[in-house]
Amino acid sequence: MSLPARRSPLALLSGLASRFTLSLNPWSIALFLIALSVALPILVVFGHILVPTEGVWQHLASTVLPRYLSNTFWLVLWVGLGTLIIGASSAWLVVMCRFPGKRIFEWALLLPLAVPTYVIAYAYTDFLQVAGPLQSALREWFGWQFGDYYFPNIRSLGGAATLITFVLYPYVYLLARASFLEQSVCVLDVGRTLGRGPWHLFSSVALPLARPALVGGVSLVLMETLNEFGAVQFFGVDTFTTGIYRTWFGLGEPVAAAQLAACLLTFVIVLVLLERYSRGKRRYFHTTNRYQQLPEYQLRGWRAFGATMVCLLPIVIGFLLPSGILLNLAIHQGDTLFGTRFIRFATNSLSLSLVAALIAVGMAVLLSYGVRLHNSASARLFTRVAAMGYAIPGSVVAVGILIPFAWLDNTLNTWLHEHYGKIIGLVFSGSAFILIYAYVVRFLAVSFNAVEASLGKVTPSMDAASRTLGQTAGGTLRKIHTPLMRSSLLAAGILVFVDAMKELPATMILRPFNFDTLAVRAHSLASDERLAEASTASLTIVVVGILPVILLSLAMRRARPGSQAE
Repeated sequence: MSLPARRSPLALLSGLASRFTLSLNPWSIALFLIALSVALPILVVFGHILVPTEGVWQHLASTVLPRYLSNTFWLVLWVGLGTLIIGASSAWLVVMCRFPGKRIFEWALLLPLAVPTYVIAYAYTDFLQVAGPLQSALREWFGWQFGDYYFPNIRSLGGAATLITFVLYPYVYLLARASFLEQSVCVLDVGRTLGRGPWHLFSSVALPLARPALVGGVSLVLMETLNEFGAVQFFGVDTFTTGIYRTWFGLGEPVAAAQLAACLLTFVIVLVLLERYSRGKRRYFHTTNRYQQLPEYQLRGWRAFGATMVCLLPIVIGFLLPSGILLNLAIHQGDTLFGTRFIRFATNSLSLSLVAALIAVGMAVLLSYGVRLHNSASARLFTRVAAMGYAIPGSVVAVGILIPFAWLDNTLNTWLHEHYGKIIGLVFSGSAFILIYAYVVRFLAVSFNAVEASLGKVTPSMDAASRTLGQTAGGTLRKIHTPLMRSSLLAAGILVFVDAMKELPATMILRPFNFDTLAVRAHSLASDERLAEASTASLTIVVVGILPVILLSLAMRRARPGSQAE
């Protein structure tokens, strides 16, 4: 038997390069352009690492950078552990146990997703401050004076971490519940035959099987925590995100701000790599297709009461109480500009979010269908690059976009002035275009995941039948796939729309002069301690955010294979 001939190193490199060769067809070119547009902010940020800052960076490193590092680390650690505990425990209870209110908690535990973190910060600050209703009532009931009693300071690192935890835990709950629902009865039966009780089944069987979902949920939480601006800035907690904004606008140092953004982006990349490394080569499979009704443990007495409290408290703290506070403020005081300038703020938010959602869904369709047609290594690479925007904090996206477009505007105006004696102003960096671009870069992954999952359910035989009937690839997408994916496209658009409505750091940095959105209006009023007036814009954002929560709740009712919604 002859041995295969050894390939030379040059031949190996040539073969590797051929796998990533971009074929010149419209779909591959579209994938490349979309990936390049998403990667542009990252390339710009990392391109400024070695640019000299004339001592500004050294000043930041010796004064505020250690505080940025410390606060960001503790914030991430606190929120990550808190959301893991609340999300995993509540998901296990609503899936595996029977207790009062279980059917309501299944969907109600998602409601805090509708509340932006900066909105919950405004609501609780008004409620818990010295002049707020809670402390005022305590002084009246017990005859205390200010200073006679201890009350925790909500405007602190611990306060910010606690409130962010109660807003972001649904990310972990959502994925953990889906994972518990998909677990096979056979696995749990084996655990019970070995003498495992409910607690031991949870800790030794269910949790290890749900590990990928839990890690994925916590990863999303950590990304959102690193992106957080409104709540930590309002509470006076210095993190990387607030430092980027202060360095750019307070010190007027865009290069130093870009270098801070590079540090934050490096932190994000390390988190992503650690998450993937922690998986190693381990895989988690169910070795049976028997998906029967999961056994539910009937809880009675103090156990039922405890389970109810575990599920009720996150909903009360994360949604009901802040929404009630905002509603009360909006009714009795509210924004004095409601009905005049408020309409313009709402129009700005709605129009920007709507345009960004339409563009993001359109790009997601191109990405998903392009990979379906040409499932090459280069197509998969471009798709991965295009889908990584959600992991990039909004402040980093803003810095990476503003620098090149500001340079482009300055170059264009200089050329026009030299040749024609005209200056047309800030065409790109001073218009709403740059905001829409940032929203699309930031939230493209949200729409892509929904569209890709929906397109994957369409059998390839439909493509083949359509092509044999004379349809082109574009015709097949337009006449066959799009009608089949209509509900998923709508869901993806709504998710991007609501995320764009809530986005604050990128909007604060990139918004044109005298151009405010509801998020900016709420933040500006709250920063001036006009919390009652900020309630109107904040409540509007919460109301809009409830819609995708309802959609998620309806989708989860059929989450378990082999089951039917009640």
